[in-house]
Amino acid sequence: MLCSPFRSATASLGLGRRAASTIAQKYSKAVYSAALSKSPQTLSKVQSELNAISNVIKEVPDLNAFVSNPTLSAKDRSVGLAAIYSRAEGTKKEPVSDITKNLFGVLLENGRLGETQGVIEGFNELVAKYKGELEVVVTSATPLPRDLSSRLETILKQSQAAQQAKSLKISNKVNPSVLGGIVVDFGDKSIDLSVSSRVNKLNNVLQQSV
Repeated sequence: MLCSPFRSATASLGLGRRAASTIAQKYSKAVYSAALSKSPQTLSKVQSELNAISNVIKEVPDLNAFVSNPTLSAKDRSVGLAAIYSRAEGTKKEPVSDITKNLFGVLLENGRLGETQGVIEGFNELVAKYKGELEVVVTSATPLPRDLSSRLETILKQSQAAQQAKSLKISNKVNPSVLGGIVVDFGDKSIDLSVSSRVNKLNNVLQQSV
């Protein structure tokens, strides 16, 4: 049922754009440029570190609260960053690179730690583009059935963007708030076929009619 409108929407991938923080994009580009200027290996290392930090923030409530709290003292934030670095080092205890530390030092100094996840997402998009990868995130209220997932993958591979990419990576993200249908994100583009989107549009129409 979803595949027919989805097929036409993916033909050119020109439907809508996700709202991205301009501030986060600025930091993403800065750390990407700094890492790539060193070497492709450094770029990969920084990406691994940032993704580890992203996971740590998601998994540890205290650290998530830490980056989200702009009222903490500079001392408390320094202690919090040390905890994040320690977790990101993992069992191998490989020191976090200076580039990653410099990024978080600047975010801390400028009171922008709350932009952390947006910065990391933007960085990953830049790295994927550099490597010729196209990452597609399909968000649904419940996990997609295997048959529907396969049909979507087939359609996505036929899209212009996928054919221009060296590789295609598709993942399914579950978010009950979409109610039904799907939201498909291609880099900075988004195709919203969710029930929640249709409900919001209906509410707007009803409000305008009152």
